[in-house]
Amino acid sequence: MSGGGLLVAGTTSDAGKSVVTAGICRWLVRQGVKVAPFKAQNMSLNSFVTREGAEIGRAQAMQAQACRVEPTALMNPVLLKPGGERSSQVVLLGKPVGEMSARGYHGGRQQRLLGTVLDCLERLRGTYDAVICEGAGSPAEINLRRTDIVNMGIARGAGLPVLVVGDIDRGGVFASFFGTVALLSPEDQRLVAGFLVNKFRGDVSLLEPGLEMLRGLTGRQTYGVLPFRHGLGIDEEDGMGVPPLERSRERGRVSLRGTVRESVVAAPVGEDVLRVAVCAVPLMSNFTDVDALAAEPGVVVRFVDRPEELADADLVVVPGTRGTVRALEWLRERGLADALKRRAVEGRPVLGICGGFQVLGEHIEDDVESRRGRVDGLGVLPVRVRFAREKTLTRPAGEALGEPVEGYEIHHGVAEVLGGAPFLDGCRVGQTWGTHWHGSLESDGFRRAFLREVAAAAGRRFVPAPDTSFAALREEQLDRLGDLIEQHADTDALWRLIESGAPQGLPFIPPGAPA
Repeated sequence: MSGGGLLVAGTTSDAGKSVVTAGICRWLVRQGVKVAPFKAQNMSLNSFVTREGAEIGRAQAMQAQACRVEPTALMNPVLLKPGGERSSQVVLLGKPVGEMSARGYHGGRQQRLLGTVLDCLERLRGTYDAVICEGAGSPAEINLRRTDIVNMGIARGAGLPVLVVGDIDRGGVFASFFGTVALLSPEDQRLVAGFLVNKFRGDVSLLEPGLEMLRGLTGRQTYGVLPFRHGLGIDEEDGMGVPPLERSRERGRVSLRGTVRESVVAAPVGEDVLRVAVCAVPLMSNFTDVDALAAEPGVVVRFVDRPEELADADLVVVPGTRGTVRALEWLRERGLADALKRRAVEGRPVLGICGGFQVLGEHIEDDVESRRGRVDGLGVLPVRVRFAREKTLTRPAGEALGEPVEGYEIHHGVAEVLGGAPFLDGCRVGQTWGTHWHGSLESDGFRRAFLREVAAAAGRRFVPAPDTSFAALREEQLDRLGDLIEQHADTDALWRLIESGAPQGLPFIPPGAPA
């Protein structure tokens, strides 16, 4: 017998679907429910490698952590990794299967994957008491409904009730709720059980008359009003080709929102703070790597795109990217390449991660990603990179700077290290460091040892806090999400929805989807 299920949809992208899904998962697991997350199709440059070597979206990996289960490819069967504005790498069941344009994908390939994603969902429902599914964008994207496999397509295929989340902080939430339902077909509308208001500020009693009117207009209840809280995001999904610097300027946050954008930096343990500048390269991937740095008291992290912004940085991070050659050109165009080379000569700390490691090398031979052939790198590390068609997807572990360290690798580039001192799978020369390992800074002892080296090289009287646990901070964040659901949602009604499906007799709201 299949377990219960729920699809968390949203009125818009970034309405809070990932956060609400994680919160429901953590609330359920604390009630003793065996629960798993699911997202049929995810578009993201922030990805993760499972124990079996499958690549999935980082948001689903964090939702699995909320469920206290090991993430698997079943939880995110289709991952799209943008390589530009019009094409993406398609990752199916954790393995890349090729590049495809948006037109080609939506023109037929996507719909053919419906059977695959429904099978993955059914396998999860056969193992768990409940599966909490996350939609993508809006379920009312009428231009894409025919080929949809992540919103109402999966809801219809699996008979899932749908909860629509709206971000009231943006404004227009009542119109968004009503319009979302009214643009769905009668068959889709029957599955939309109700609404959840996210990011509310103020007195809930002032909102209640509107919720009653919404119920009168739609015949659907509101399952909760979640208050606005700083720092409740989990690892970002969006990677649509827009550099996170631009997104942070527009929306005021990047990545683990509580540590990077929405909280005051905790006072340092030593006398000085440590300033970290992250180069906001195009198609930045796994920029969540710097979350662990931002979690340290006294470490200030900012994203930059101008060479003068590196001047007062104690550490510069060149992060991963889905377009290594494009990022290299961007660094040169902005004058950042010369600034990085000067830092290397001066012995000022630079850390390159994955694609950022590759650009610091001597040259890149790329007939796979950019198909540009041989391209000169910045030449600050004795490394030559050749892009292979097979993607490396591993979960390495080892020791560095006298501390145990774990990470994960996601890359086509194969590095030939010709010198320097060993550093994880890469090398270091002076104070320039390079590695393919994502997530290594989440290893607490290694992170502290690395920051001590950086502080010494930068001449800062910075001391890493002795007790910062990144894993504990994540658990605390997930518990706060669970608290939000438990304290501000109608959990009895929510459980009935998960267990029994959408209520019978929900009214049709005209005009419905266009023919």
